[in-house]
Amino acid sequence: MLRSKRLEVVLTLEERREKAALEKLAEARQGWERHRQRLDELRSYHADYREQIRRGQQGVVQVRQLQGWQAFIAQLDQVIAQAERQLEQAARVMEESRKVWLLAYERRRGMDKYIVRCREQEQRTQEAKEQKQLDDAASRMLTRRRP
Repeated sequence: MLRSKRLEVVLTLEERREKAALEKLAEARQGWERHRQRLDELRSYHADYREQIRRGQQGVVQVRQLQGWQAFIAQLDQVIAQAERQLEQAARVMEESRKVWLLAYERRRGMDKYIVRCREQEQRTQEAKEQKQLDDAASRMLTRRRP
């Protein structure tokens, strides 16, 4: 069996690894996107709520109501900080997944190139073998024709 044929099994394994790594990268990107959207929503809600408080303070406001608003804003700030940490973690996971995929991609691509070189070498070897056979046949024909 030719070397290039045997290496196709290895190439198939590398293709599977690359595909799995790409799927994990896609999942990590989706997770990062979900966290980013949630953080954007929280920040928007935070800004809207602050604006409502600002508008509400133009009249007479009870101390309890003001304290309640401030406590809620403080809780919202904590939730936003937590969402920021989650987004950072998702970004790290996504980057690590990208590195794993890139390595798998490079390995698969390298195997592709190696198989191409093997096939080219096999082709050259086959052509040399055929040429030698033709040369031998021509030599035999010449020796037979000579008296």
